[in-house]
Amino acid sequence: MAKWIIGAVALVAVITVTAVVAVSCTKSNGGSDKPTAAPTTSGAPTSDFASANDTGPVSVITEDPSCAPWFPVQQTLADSEKNGWIQRDPSIPADVWTPALRSQYEGVRTALRNAADQTVPLVKLTTHRVMRELYEQFVAYARAYAERIPIYTPPDNELSNVANYATQVISDICQAIEYGSAAARAPRTLPAALPTQPSPISASAAPPRFMPEPDHNCGTWKDELDHFDSNPAVVAWRSVSPNIPAGRWSPEERAINEAVLPALQSSANELEKLGRESNNAVSEDVAVLAAQYRRAFAEATPTYSPADTYLENLPRSATALLISACAAAGGN
Repeated sequence: MAKWIIGAVALVAVITVTAVVAVSCTKSNGGSDKPTAAPTTSGAPTSDFASANDTGPVSVITEDPSCAPWFPVQQTLADSEKNGWIQRDPSIPADVWTPALRSQYEGVRTALRNAADQTVPLVKLTTHRVMRELYEQFVAYARAYAERIPIYTPPDNELSNVANYATQVISDICQAIEYGSAAARAPRTLPAALPTQPSPISASAAPPRFMPEPDHNCGTWKDELDHFDSNPAVVAWRSVSPNIPAGRWSPEERAINEAVLPALQSSANELEKLGRESNNAVSEDVAVLAAQYRRAFAEATPTYSPADTYLENLPRSATALLISACAAAGGN
């Protein structure tokens, strides 16, 4: 998926879960020369959650044991959604579904429930707090959507969007690990500040939705994304093929890639600011994650390779997750 395609995706549109995000290219700003902080841990584990002692800054994740078992869960769910459900019109409520459409929804309902159940063990397996939160929210929103299917109405589609965006963020993290871009760029990414208040660990196998009511800054997330996308430097940057590594850029392409760095840095700063103002521990962690990956992507510019696209895909998916969660909670 090329940069310009990613930029054109409607944030509240129906998005299918994809098992592997196609390699594309994008770049981020926010350079720095300090190493990225690893998850903060101290002493012996205090529970059977591997992330129990991760109370430190959110950072670019360079390894995680949950990625390997996550990929087949995601792939199976993606395959199940190819029963025609992907092409559905989400504006059609359940009370007027055709038998064929109802069958498609019921098939996805079963697949979502299975995927959620299979994801629950990964909540304990991951060593990173923010990955734990992402797995929990996939479980929570996938189950919430599945429960609504028998009486589905169009607003329920936002529940599906949150679950799908959560899978995309997790995939971007794991693909950046798999293709080496996270390890290559993380050492030069400035560490973020400590979280305002780390989210608590819950032993429940039925995690709650992180945003049952809209955050006070819900109306700002989409404004920030729209502001970023409309920036002339960003528009020009998305016109450059993401499959061209830095060593093969023309002088014009290099100039365009370098010119976008201030916009990317500004966006990263704003995402982090909004997250820290949200008064929601998960919103904050997801927003800071987006900011850190955008900054890491900026560090890739001088030696950019197509695999670095996962670093830039993540901020868009993470921001979309927050926008859809707001909508699902009844916010703007």
